[in-house]
Amino acid sequence: MALKIVTADERLAEANNKTTLAIFGPSGVGKTSLLKTLPARETLCIDLEAGMKSVQDWPGDSIPVRTFADAIDIGCLVGGVNPAVPPDGFFSEAHYQHLAATNPDLVRLIASKRIIFVDSITDLTRQAMAWARMRPEAFSEKTGKPDTRGAYGLLAREVIGLLKHLQHAQAKTVIFVGILEKVPDEFSRAVWQPQMEGGKAGRELPGIVDQVITLSLFSRDGDGALVHDPQRGTERRLVCQAGNRFGLPAKDRSGRLDVTEPPDLLALLRKINAPA
Repeated sequence: MALKIVTADERLAEANNKTTLAIFGPSGVGKTSLLKTLPARETLCIDLEAGMKSVQDWPGDSIPVRTFADAIDIGCLVGGVNPAVPPDGFFSEAHYQHLAATNPDLVRLIASKRIIFVDSITDLTRQAMAWARMRPEAFSEKTGKPDTRGAYGLLAREVIGLLKHLQHAQAKTVIFVGILEKVPDEFSRAVWQPQMEGGKAGRELPGIVDQVITLSLFSRDGDGALVHDPQRGTERRLVCQAGNRFGLPAKDRSGRLDVTEPPDLLALLRKINAPA
């Protein structure tokens, strides 16, 4: 039996060393530029969308990822071994040891980082869909023709598995960023939701991460109150609490954040992890 007792002090120390965040925002709002508010020496950017142009002067390290298979491998090196998976599965002992033996430089680089910045989860699901469409599960056993339902089911399982594996990374804060889009609901009302391939991964993501945050643009009314204004606003803010008056996705598991916060991730993490 591999079970162990975690003391209150150990649990508190771990909580102060790691946090998982999902940050969504409309295209062009400056999600990638949030990298500049993190300590460069301690941060590794997983670049899935070739989107580093806006932060080309950022002095930190990044790893370009162009396929879902590579994303799985990076996730394995970041999260380590999952003892619950089959011996030949993703994130198994054999998977990790193979990657560690063939990529020792990556192992050392990842070990030196405290923060993993994944840009973006939207492109991660697109890569996953391209991968899933080529797998045997994406084809009908009877006709051999493509089966869209099989592809989406595989996408959801593997993306959720990767996200949960990164959530368990020891002593690392993992930050996912993604696109936020406005779509009509069943009553033709406009709502904001993350842009991701497939619905299941997007629905389960808020339950996986500690914090869900929206980055958007705001203006001020005559009384100085914030007004969500993604088209003409000039003030960037992070929306951090569920049930906010702007109708934007958010969740604060720490209970320490205000409804909106300045777009400074290092200050945000310090506030989340500050001793009680």
